[in-house]
Amino acid sequence: MAHITEASERPILKSKVFLYVTEFFSGMSVMAAELGASRLLAPYFSSSQIVWTIIIGTIMIALALGAVFGGRWADKDPNPDKLYLRIMVAAVWIALIPLVGKYLILIISGLLIVTVSTNFLVIAAFICCAIIFVPPLFLLGTVTAGLNKFATTSLEDNASVVGRLSACNTVGSILGTFLPTFVTIPAVGTFVSFLIFSGVLLLIPLAYFISIRARRVACVVSAVIFVITGCVSPLTGFAFWETNLAYEGESIYNYLQVKNLSDRTILSTNVLFGVQSVTMKDKGLTGMYYDTALAAPALADKAESALILGMGTGTYARQLRQYYPDMAITGVEIDRKITDLAGTYFDEPADVPVSTYDGRAWLAASHDTYDVIMVDAYQDITIPFQMSSDEFFSMVREHLNPGGVMVVNMNMVSDGAGSINEALQATIANTFDGACRVGTTFTADVPNTTNRELFAKAPTKDELSRYDGCSDSWRGTGEIGTVSEPITSGMAKDVSAGSLRAATWDRTHDGELAAYMSEVAGRMTPVADPVAGSTDSSLILTDDKAPVEVLGMRAIDQLIAEEAGPYREILKTEGIGGLLRAVQ
Repeated sequence: MAHITEASERPILKSKVFLYVTEFFSGMSVMAAELGASRLLAPYFSSSQIVWTIIIGTIMIALALGAVFGGRWADKDPNPDKLYLRIMVAAVWIALIPLVGKYLILIISGLLIVTVSTNFLVIAAFICCAIIFVPPLFLLGTVTAGLNKFATTSLEDNASVVGRLSACNTVGSILGTFLPTFVTIPAVGTFVSFLIFSGVLLLIPLAYFISIRARRVACVVSAVIFVITGCVSPLTGFAFWETNLAYEGESIYNYLQVKNLSDRTILSTNVLFGVQSVTMKDKGLTGMYYDTALAAPALADKAESALILGMGTGTYARQLRQYYPDMAITGVEIDRKITDLAGTYFDEPADVPVSTYDGRAWLAASHDTYDVIMVDAYQDITIPFQMSSDEFFSMVREHLNPGGVMVVNMNMVSDGAGSINEALQATIANTFDGACRVGTTFTADVPNTTNRELFAKAPTKDELSRYDGCSDSWRGTGEIGTVSEPITSGMAKDVSAGSLRAATWDRTHDGELAAYMSEVAGRMTPVADPVAGSTDSSLILTDDKAPVEVLGMRAIDQLIAEEAGPYREILKTEGIGGLLRAVQ
């Protein structure tokens, strides 16, 4: 084939319209792949800001390198055939991602988990993103420079050509941003979304080469690979090794997995760790953190109403309904798909109203108060930052009745200086204790789990009557109004084994639950008051500074170190062979 030096020698490029169409779909595919990357990595590494930063940064590096090399290649060899061949390779690569991407992620994670001691989340996500997404996006990064070379006929209109190409790329990127998020991923899932956008991109080089009757073998091979991956990819999910899944799908917010076990049904938003909700097939205690959280209505002055922020599939609501049948319960859940699954798989109480809303925004719009407020709004590895700050917990306190109790699920037991639990505990103690009260906040670790429940009690009517202006400076200014000394909360005596057991029995008449609450009392530990100087006040999280994802990443490193430590030692002493024997 003769060496092509001018795009005009290809009839399909003479009007330049095809060049602008190419730029449009190239820009759309880049953004669709970026959003697809976040959904592909989220079930394994979370959808935290840390992972998003890695995805965006890695892809920007790929595009920058593509722009540099694309410009060099266009100057050195201005052959449109080579440009469209690169686009074809990129389209086929993106089409293969849903088929092979999940296997690469698990292989890379498995290798790193026994070799990396710190920053596992960052390193694993970066390597996976670099291997899976950098090559095709590097190739797409070469497109703009090449098209500019072919679309420009003179220096007089060069700036206009660049502007039109940039506009086409930007408009395509806009569609590539909105369509996956609001249309394709909620409708057909991440895997099929990859196939849709790679298929549209593949049509561009196919149309080009068919029009000039060139690269026929490459066209056939690309089409065959696309058809194969299109048929096979949707057959295996993210958790392809699982055999007892009742449901696997995606919502606009989460990857969702419903697993049917012999004694329970569970919901998870991550394929590797974490259980977001559970329903037991036999009524009774779950053996999870929800049981410990049932201490909240026993500690509250009254147990007539409850608000659950992070309703999930209604596990805590079902527990409250079983043991406190007369309690009025309200739920708030941001993900409507989870609420739908609750009715299908989890027997959520039909008489519990559930609002599809962000928990903090719902509080800001509500004027109702409650005896118990459960905060269980975890997203992947940690609490969303806007629901972990001093300002948020102040809003929760304002929605508690006098003597009401807030219970917060902290899903990673992570202690020590600079840990996420230290920061959360200091923040909540500052909000509920302040300068006027002590003995208001307690924690209880949940046996055989990584969960810790924190209980904080609002002031009773008697305590409020004694403040005389102290409430104006409640949150840690050091001023205590006319109160000469801080007031010791009644909760300090309520957490004793006898008191908690008696309160539970009086309100539920359930011997099993009352006995369990006696055991919970033995796990209760008071939280130090940061205002009193026993805790560093700089740990207090605020709307302006709440690095919960960084702190959560440290907690994950700690958990991985504890679980993978024995395997790392085997790898060190016995090598790969010993490690393979250990995991068999």
